[in-house]
Amino acid sequence: MLEISAHETKAFRRPRVINNAVDLLRLILAYCLGERGLRLTAAWAASIGLVDISNVALLYRLRQCGDWLAVLVGHALAAAAPPASRGRLIRIIDATTVPKAGTLARVKNRLWRVHGAFDLPSERFGFFELTDETGGETLDRIPVVKGEIRIGDRAYLQPDRMATVLDAGADIMVRAGWKGARWLDANGNPFDLLAEFSKRAACGLIDRPIWIARKSGSALGLRLVAVKKPAHAVEAAKRKARLAARKGGHQISKGTLAAAEWVILVTSLTPETFPTADVLALYRLRWRIELGFKRLKSLIGLTGPPGTDERSARPYVLAHLLIILLLEPLIDEFEDSPRLLAAA
Repeated sequence: MLEISAHETKAFRRPRVINNAVDLLRLILAYCLGERGLRLTAAWAASIGLVDISNVALLYRLRQCGDWLAVLVGHALAAAAPPASRGRLIRIIDATTVPKAGTLARVKNRLWRVHGAFDLPSERFGFFELTDETGGETLDRIPVVKGEIRIGDRAYLQPDRMATVLDAGADIMVRAGWKGARWLDANGNPFDLLAEFSKRAACGLIDRPIWIARKSGSALGLRLVAVKKPAHAVEAAKRKARLAARKGGHQISKGTLAAAEWVILVTSLTPETFPTADVLALYRLRWRIELGFKRLKSLIGLTGPPGTDERSARPYVLAHLLIILLLEPLIDEFEDSPRLLAAA
């Protein structure tokens, strides 16, 4: 598979200085995952008899490997993907970023964005896509597996894209802000979410139908599930909201402070199949993808790629994604398993 994909993507055309695709992959990974730089990596490769290559030639090879590494990442994802027929697949989606190199990139806040889907119960990344800063976080970016439950944070409260995912045969669960959507009742009239919070303050729980207006098409019918936060979480949320208001130079609204007391979710899951407690438990699984990205950055050492040329920066990031996919099945052997922690 390595040889075929390397030839098809033109990363490796014929044996000359480098004998085969395996040696090329070793060389590229040694540079991307190491701290030697181009010159020292080339010297290391010569010293162990892998290949006698200059730092300039190594950079050229790296720039030719972007499409090949993307193919290898795709193969690694496909090998680990659980079949949908085994039950409901839970896909937690999120994105993380690493900065681009160079003064101009820092001034203009240019970055690489890694869009990911973390699949449960396999506890493995099931999707990666690499974009620059112009590639926004969208709920429908990741191909839908029919029957999946897709979970996202409030950045993914995108009614038209939510409808696309639902039409493809998935269910959704997305966190919401009180001003993040045009809330409607069953008759299409504006729904006062703050009034609902006030009415339900005593019991601290809301589970009811809700509709969200769309830019195109009819309103999206969903289920609103909200739970009041514990006192310490309320104070932390209000403190964060006040700090954001001070930084933005505006007066914080009473509505923002009231909504800070609640965790607000919208979902397509029905009460008959997923009671309120199950919905809340499902959303609490979001921390799994945060742990996955932490592994990517700390265990594998993904940082901003060196150099400003995107032809070499892209394969640098993809090399790290490939390694985390290959190591994930082994991670439980040398660190605490999230499954064991959850059961403790």
